[in-house]
Amino acid sequence: MRTYGDVSPGAPRLSARLLSTEQVPDGLPWWRVVRADGSLAVGPRQRAHLMAEGVPFNGDRVDMDVARIPHDP
Repeated sequence: MRTYGDVSPGAPRLSARLLSTEQVPDGLPWWRVVRADGSLAVGPRQRAHLMAEGVPFNGDRVDMDVARIPHDP
């Protein structure tokens, strides 16, 4: 899991807008990018993808302590 800020540190809102639209190219795993607090920008459709992949949740948010991919040093 990555956050929008991980994907685009200088413009997280832009990456959020682009990845949460229907314009995403086929094959791009848009559902694996969530808000910094683990909440989902796309909602039930995104949650279904993540649940199918076994991503851990804490209530209605992705458990980022477990699921977040560490930054490369």
